[in-house]
Amino acid sequence: MGVKPGRERGTAKRERGHKGSTAEPDVTARPFTPIPVSRRARNVLLLAVLAVLAYVVYLVPDVLTTTIGGIALALVLSFPVRFLEHFLPRGLAILLSFLLLVGLVLLAALFLVPIIAEQFASLVGSVPYIVGVAEQYLSDALNLLEDRNLLPSDPGEVASRVRDALTNATSSIAGDMLGGVFGFVYGTFSFALTLFGVIFVGAYLLSDVRRVQATYLRTVPHAYRRDARILWNAFGFSLGRYLSGLALVLFIQGAVSALGMWMLGVPYPLVLGAWVSITAVIPYLGAFLGGIPALLVALTVSPTTALLTVLLFLVIQQLEGNFLTPKIQGNALHVHPILVFLAVIIGGGLAGMAGVIVAVPALAVLRIIFDFFRVRLCTDN
Repeated sequence: MGVKPGRERGTAKRERGHKGSTAEPDVTARPFTPIPVSRRARNVLLLAVLAVLAYVVYLVPDVLTTTIGGIALALVLSFPVRFLEHFLPRGLAILLSFLLLVGLVLLAALFLVPIIAEQFASLVGSVPYIVGVAEQYLSDALNLLEDRNLLPSDPGEVASRVRDALTNATSSIAGDMLGGVFGFVYGTFSFALTLFGVIFVGAYLLSDVRRVQATYLRTVPHAYRRDARILWNAFGFSLGRYLSGLALVLFIQGAVSALGMWMLGVPYPLVLGAWVSITAVIPYLGAFLGGIPALLVALTVSPTTALLTVLLFLVIQQLEGNFLTPKIQGNALHVHPILVFLAVIIGGGLAGMAGVIVAVPALAVLRIIFDFFRVRLCTDN
């Protein structure tokens, strides 16, 4: 059966119109000739692509770091961008949000970082003295227990075992923390390149989020696009609310603890406050890890100062658990505390400090996926 003359002339006209054009041809434009492929071949091809991507990530882990960091940055800045969009165009709102973030980082680098570095160097030099004071308090307490026949062995032996256990635990925690925080960022490439990649991915996702969402929806069959949009919005809200709220909570906890220790006369308040902000990433356990160095340093001042420091951290913990997190983060996770605690343990066992940091966001993602499919999957009776 031949082609109709009108259609032939139309096709020839379109072909003549494309001749000499400098625009890139649209390879997705109709009409096109379908390429038949079996479902098994398609699945094998998809698995091969996923295997190649996994191998690339294994060889160059900074790819995964940059991607996750960029997504996290975009989610954190999505709330100020959304607020500024009420008054400014979206592009200007994104630019202003990034400038605000860069300004805060530069302000901290110019004023806080030198002071913290100086206090940290002084704190490291004072470690032998702090350990000696803590050991003396421990020895006095053990002697008091021995006088009441409450110790099964010699106080010196008990003090030595406790001191060795605390030293090993502190070294392990500090090594994991520092290695996790800095080693997770550093890798094959330099920190500057990783940071640039994170900012680039975050800025691109913020500026082109509608196109990314449209591409995501086009990959879903038409009948399920409404549900796919609901899933997209749930991910964006929960993770964005959690990450942006977490950043604010960490800053408030570190600032309040540093201010409180400064008022109590505890040395090195900025270093100890920064340590509180770092350890507060870990749910439940972070408050105790953040308070141990502060307590040891406070003991070098007086027992009263140490007691007041303990009370300060109890107040901060109550403030964070009963006011800051509920008000700032709300019910972004909708996950029982037991599951959060178990997720932190599993994350730490699988990937060390990096696993601890991503455990709660990963749990939030799994909770959203579970809730999404729980009400949609059905089985034949």
